[in-house]
Amino acid sequence: MTSTPLQSSDSSYQLRPGIEWSSPERQQAFSAWFASVKTQYQLAEETLHLASADASFRRYLRVTSPTTSFVIMDAPPDKENCHAFVKVAKLLQGALVKVPEILAWDELDGFMLLSDLGAQTFAQSMENSATPSLDGYLEAVDMLIRWQLASVPGVLPVYDEAFVRRELELFPQWYIGEYRKCDIDKSMRKTLDDAFQHIQANTLAWPSVFMHRDFMPRNLMVPGHASPLASTRGPLGLGLLDFQDAVYGPITYDIASLLRDAFLSWDESFCIDVTVRYWEKARKAGLPVGDDFGEFYRGVEWMGLQRHLKITGLFARLTLRDGKAKYLADTPRFIAYMRATCARYRELGPLLRLIERVEGIEVPSGYAFGRV
Repeated sequence: MTSTPLQSSDSSYQLRPGIEWSSPERQQAFSAWFASVKTQYQLAEETLHLASADASFRRYLRVTSPTTSFVIMDAPPDKENCHAFVKVAKLLQGALVKVPEILAWDELDGFMLLSDLGAQTFAQSMENSATPSLDGYLEAVDMLIRWQLASVPGVLPVYDEAFVRRELELFPQWYIGEYRKCDIDKSMRKTLDDAFQHIQANTLAWPSVFMHRDFMPRNLMVPGHASPLASTRGPLGLGLLDFQDAVYGPITYDIASLLRDAFLSWDESFCIDVTVRYWEKARKAGLPVGDDFGEFYRGVEWMGLQRHLKITGLFARLTLRDGKAKYLADTPRFIAYMRATCARYRELGPLLRLIERVEGIEVPSGYAFGRV
């Protein structure tokens, strides 16, 4: 859709080129709201530009004043729930986690003026580095523990059996069926059902805490213009975004999200190292991570498998239904994660063979004199 000039009530405001709107009515609603806040916060309308858009219908604009910058959330109320964002933001602030401050909120039309946590994500800070930032990951671990220690049941939606199954079903529906165009026959359906039952039982066996659901380097913000090597000189001062979908669920979920990322991968030795450090700190803090790290890491692996099955299906849906094809570029990473986990556990063997069949992966079989 081509963007057209957007006039404010005083006819002086024109939206900068490159920002498109779903309808003229949405443009007009934004114009009226922006005019109502720009004077109070000294917003320079000529600096307004698109900052980012995510996998949902939510997007973010950035605008500056003479002394600082702000972020504007554009979240159509018929598609996005700003009330959840406001609620979880308060919970995170209570846990001493840095999140955007809500400065103005148009509840009716879904516009929000937020403080700016910076333009660089933790993931971007490591783009030109061959090794991950251990200090940065450990800072994220400390943030996660503070968040989990603030957990109270009955406050957030529960990540229960129905929730897990609903997420898992994205994989056969959207990835296998719609994207790979494979017919799901009775045999394949049974394999999926059996695997999903094992995954569900293993993931939900862990105690529940507050769960971000997308706790990964792309949602951790580095303030200002910190260099990629800033973590070697002390804390980055990370902030957290994209928390509106938080729930009350397994303690293994967010650490799995952090280290089995949908968009970047590190050596397993590094992931185990950080997971051990998290487990030790969490255990010392009194969080329910158990007394056996091996069992805990097993729980993280199973939780990561659930998450990657869900994400693979979700990204296929984003491509086919919503026209956001860029997300499926990371499919090989998800498949590698899933295959590696399935190969470790006997009960997941049938699922491993199903995934390889769908992907057209031929695995050598048979042994001769101890060699494949």
